[in-house]
Amino acid sequence: MSLEISRRELLRGGAAVAAGGALQRTGFAAVSAGPLEEVGYSQVTLKSAPHLAQMENARAILMGISDDSLLMPFRKMVGQDAPGEDIGGWYQYRADYDYRKEDAGLAPSATFGQWVSALSRMYAITGDPALRERVVRLNRLYARTIATDYYANNRFPAYCFDKLVCGLMDAHRLAGDDDALAILERTRKAALPELPPHAVDREVVWRQGKDVSWTWDESYTLPENLYLVSEQMRGEGHIYREMAERYLDDASYFDPLARGENVLGSRHAYSYVNALCSAMQAYLVGGSEKHLRAAKNGFDMLLAQSFATGGWGPDEMLQAPGSGKVFASLATSHNSFETPCGAYAHMKLTRYLLRCTRDGRYGDSMERVMYNTVLGAMPLQPDGHAFYYSDYHSRPSENAVDSTNVALGAGAKRVYSTHRWPCCSGTLPQVAADCWINGYFHESGAMWVNLYLPSVLRWSEGGAQLEMELEGDYPETPEVRFRLKTTRVVPFALKLRIPAWADGATLQVNGSPFPMTVALGFATVQRKWRTGDTVKLQLPMKPRIELLDEAHPETAAVLFGPRVLFALASGPVVARREQALAVQQDKEGQWILESTNGPVKMVPFTSVGDQEYLTYLQLIRTDELNG
Repeated sequence: MSLEISRRELLRGGAAVAAGGALQRTGFAAVSAGPLEEVGYSQVTLKSAPHLAQMENARAILMGISDDSLLMPFRKMVGQDAPGEDIGGWYQYRADYDYRKEDAGLAPSATFGQWVSALSRMYAITGDPALRERVVRLNRLYARTIATDYYANNRFPAYCFDKLVCGLMDAHRLAGDDDALAILERTRKAALPELPPHAVDREVVWRQGKDVSWTWDESYTLPENLYLVSEQMRGEGHIYREMAERYLDDASYFDPLARGENVLGSRHAYSYVNALCSAMQAYLVGGSEKHLRAAKNGFDMLLAQSFATGGWGPDEMLQAPGSGKVFASLATSHNSFETPCGAYAHMKLTRYLLRCTRDGRYGDSMERVMYNTVLGAMPLQPDGHAFYYSDYHSRPSENAVDSTNVALGAGAKRVYSTHRWPCCSGTLPQVAADCWINGYFHESGAMWVNLYLPSVLRWSEGGAQLEMELEGDYPETPEVRFRLKTTRVVPFALKLRIPAWADGATLQVNGSPFPMTVALGFATVQRKWRTGDTVKLQLPMKPRIELLDEAHPETAAVLFGPRVLFALASGPVVARREQALAVQQDKEGQWILESTNGPVKMVPFTSVGDQEYLTYLQLIRTDELNG
């Protein structure tokens, strides 16, 4: 396998034959079995320090905002008294808001439902009664504000309704709020008069006499949560399912995607990728094969325009194939990937696709986004400043060009958004909590391991109660270890994801080599399990380079295992291909690249800090250097 590969080659999946060891990789065209089940948040005890820190930061911020502050925009928009502190930013309501002058007041209350959802998920994880009490109290206070006026005064009625559906649904299923679904039904009835009758694409006028900011609503994302809640409603579930079907964006989006037509170009990145999650729910709940095809095709089209980190959508726009605009953004934009929102949509979508197809390439993609984007997001601040964009910019430097006359340079930094309480402050707590359910999937007779995060999983199998501990320092080291406890001897299959880059992966069971065949990115250990059984998985890592655009083979990122290595540099980094592939750790564990201008330190995104960095290097051939 060549060590210089494109995005599409790396993530194509399944059928490549891996070199070395006992590993054989095979692929199959389709899987007929039903979707894998998600594990519950409470079934996993996560021990990964960065994941725990990210969730604790979000929990502390959300628990620190007063009830009156959270309810203020609702109360103002329906004409009620609104005491307390206005937290400002996007969250505040201002009747005189003008998008041409400032963004404070852009999306009043929009993140409320996401925050209730995140607190409910955190309660399911921790069992902390203070979290549940907060959720229930906020729902009761919100219920006093329910009125159609809220939606009439709202630029984004569908967007805000969608978040409220999610929050109330999660409050019911995860925090045990017995009144949440009744509050949701009142919410639906209040919203209906101010929602479009069907899915309306972004920037299409559907309310007359309003400025363009009133066309930025996202009704085409509604079906996902409507389908999900339809499964929870007693007697009224069909109402929510019918509503979900009405808002499927079939004519302009899902139908052409299902036919294989790439219609991503010029669409708003986050919301249209998030809409693919609605297509997946149309399949999971409604059984629509067309929507499964649309989601699979859309995902493949997205990969073809993704950065090495797994991020996509520079300046929040998807691009037409062959346009070269993603590559061009390296020199024109610092707004490369809307990180918490994009990661939330991406990780939901890959979770759905993995469950339905059992194809490990979706797990590879989820892992890539987790390590290289959202896990490196700067922590949410009490004043509402949030990490919004990952920056992959290379600032052109005067008189610095390579042999193909491409400008070289640096200029990327991790910075807080100038917005306060933006959309990413809503999705960050949700995506942080979802790391608890992204690592494992279950079906009768098999446990699937997707992410190798230090954790303990508890579940039932064949009448036995099992506990499996996952240990190791992956991806710092290639070794992953499992230790089993069970109340009785029980047969089941342990399915382990083998990343596409892990050539020569090996397994040991109870200290002895175990031959493995990898099908669709998963290796299977089928046996009768006893307490004390151990499994050791080795996922060999070596440097590789990955192109962003095949038309520009001189521009490449360096990866090691699932992580991109970012060059800490304030100027251009030029290296021969063999130098890029020889990057290695020194005695202190720091990554060093011997570039044509001397050694350059490289780090994962989680270690960038406030330093300037480069995502992409400029590669040259030896003859170019000499000539």
